[in-house]
This record gives sequence, structure tokens and C-alpha cells, in this order.
Amino acid sequence: MCKMNNLKIGNLTARIPIIQGGMGVGISLNGLASAVANEGGVGVISCAGLGLIYRNTAKDYMEACICGLKEEIKKAKEKTSGIIGVNIMMALTNFNEMVKTAIAEKADVIFAGAGLPLDLPKFRTEGCTTKLVPIVSSARAAKIICEKWKTLYDYLPDLIVVEGPKAGGHLGFKSEQISDPNFSLEKLIPEVVKEVSYFEDKYNQEIPVVAAGGIYTGEDMYKFMELGAKGVQIASRFVTTHECDADDKFKQSYVNAKENDVEIIQSPVGMPGRALSNVFLDKVKLGLTRPKSCPYDCLRTCDYKKVPYCIIVALYNAYKGNLDKGYAFAGSNAYLAPRIFSVKEVVDDLKTNFEKAHKQAIEKLKNKLSFDKQK
Repeated sequence: MCKMNNLKIGNLTARIPIIQGGMGVGISLNGLASAVANEGGVGVISCAGLGLIYRNTAKDYMEACICGLKEEIKKAKEKTSGIIGVNIMMALTNFNEMVKTAIAEKADVIFAGAGLPLDLPKFRTEGCTTKLVPIVSSARAAKIICEKWKTLYDYLPDLIVVEGPKAGGHLGFKSEQISDPNFSLEKLIPEVVKEVSYFEDKYNQEIPVVAAGGIYTGEDMYKFMELGAKGVQIASRFVTTHECDADDKFKQSYVNAKENDVEIIQSPVGMPGRALSNVFLDKVKLGLTRPKSCPYDCLRTCDYKKVPYCIIVALYNAYKGNLDKGYAFAGSNAYLAPRIFSVKEVVDDLKTNFEKAHKQAIEKLKNKLSFDKQK
């Protein structure tokens, strides 16, 4: 029976095994990240779109991204002594520069996904304290990363996040795999834990596996930790908090959402994604949102002549509350939010219901043992 223990990330220790997922554009900045860190979890700043949010601080988008990341890390560290991470998508054109900046600014952790970050350890500098965490969607990806990192850099991941098909935002699955039980998070977690255990045993190093995607309640946490995860990553539930950095209209779109409002879209990044349906996405389907130019060149896989809309502008508009010009990425359970809470209320509820699930499992086991004895 698993307990809610600390989460180890190298020599760092989070008091509770909860990582707040990185959400761009602007949804998880220093406000949300520091609030989660203050509750004992791992707070995460998203790099995506910082150049738009900080566009008045530099001469161009790329420089503004760097200025923005420096400022967000600085502000977060001023608000908390807890663990602050940075989420950096491989799909970003300036991925290398953002990784270098995060390390230079002494971010506690880098979470890298939307692709396989096979050369991430090469950015480590002398005296680097930043932990490196890949986000994967299969045991095979976890194995490839561990092998490459160890062979080329004599480094193993400090933790691995396994993101299943129920996540919000970009999904590392083909469209037909999203609803296939063979690719469910329940199946992925034991597979990745088994694969990673080989490297743990061989090199005598703990590599915690964290479950992500569609996790919303303490009961969800307990279920995946019983399957071998050492913790969970939760994103959508932290959107509907006072400390979330998005506009209140963005948060309210979650509160107002119904289950059938959560849909799969095809993102300009070239991956399927999960989002809340709205008028903007209706316009996308009608071909009314095609960009005329690309002033940012922010994504490696985006060609403005072919994509249905500029994703960075759409997500920025949503962050600012202009949902008629943008949309909200959201996990499969995002519609469950009844109102806006504080981060503390969310964390307390997760802990309470985790313990409730733990006690129920103990009672179930006791009843089974008693029944077996009577037989």
C-alpha cells in the first residue's frame, strides 16, 4: 500500500509528490509555480510564448524569450524557497537558448518534452545544479534516453515524467492511439517503471517515474502510485486557482466547460492536442484563421503557409482572456472544476483524498485476509 512520501529529484526533495505541469502560453508563470512550490510540490514555469508576454523588454521575439525566462525564474525564487522547474518544449526554435538560460539562472529542474531530448545533458556547465527530466510517452522512449545519456554524457535522468493520452496540450501519440487502451497511462506506468529499473540496478541510481495526463484527484494519485509511480504531474486542476497566471476569463472557461467540450485538435506543431472547444476552434475548422505571415518563427515544425492558425498568438490571446481569438488547452478532466480555488485548497484536497484512498485500500485488504481465514 503506497503512502504519500517525499519525491526525490537528485539531491532535491519535494515534501509532496506533486509536480505542477508546465502550461503555456502564460498559464504557469512565477505566480502559480511559486504557490505550488510553497505547498511542498514542484512549481513549473512554461517557456512557451514568453517572447510575446515580454515583447516590450527586447528588440525581437527571441531575445524577449530569454529576458522573460530570466525574469520569471527570478520572481519565482523571490517568492519561494521551494523547488522551481522550467518546462521547455523540444519543438521550440530557441530550445537550446532556453535550456542554457534556465541552467545559468539556476532553475532547479528542466522538464523537456514534445520530442526526445537526446542531447539535453550536453548543456550542463561546470557546477551545474539543475536537474534534467525528460517527458516521455513510452517505455521505449525512456530506454533510448537513458542509454543515450549514459553513453554520451555519463548522465542518467534525475526523474522521468510519463505523459499519457489524457493530458492537455500536445500529445505524444497518434490520433488513433489516444483512445486505445494499449496506450493508456495505466499500462504505460508499469512498463516504464520496469524499463527504468534496469538502469537503476545497473548504475545504482534511483530514477523516480512520475505519472502525468488526466490526473485530477487524490484517488487518481493513489491509483498510479500503486502502479509504481513515485509521484504525479497535475496541470489542468491548477488552472482554476487564484494563483494561476492566466486571465480570469481563461479560468472561467474551465469552470463553465462540460465533458463534451473537451476535444482532440490537430495542432500547428504537428501533433494532436486536447483543448476546450470554442468559437475560435469553430473558425479554425472553417478555415477562417490562416496566418498571413510569421513574425516570430517560434516553432521548428510550423510553416505559416500551411498551418490553419498561429498557435503562439492563439494561446497568448486565450491567456489574456480573449477567447474569441484563441483557445484553452485542457486535460481530459478539466471540466470537473466547480469553481476557482486557492492552490493550498487544491493541494489539501489532493492529500485528503489520497489518504482516504489509502485507508480504503487497507480496509479492503483486511477484509480479504479475514475472508480468506474464514475459508
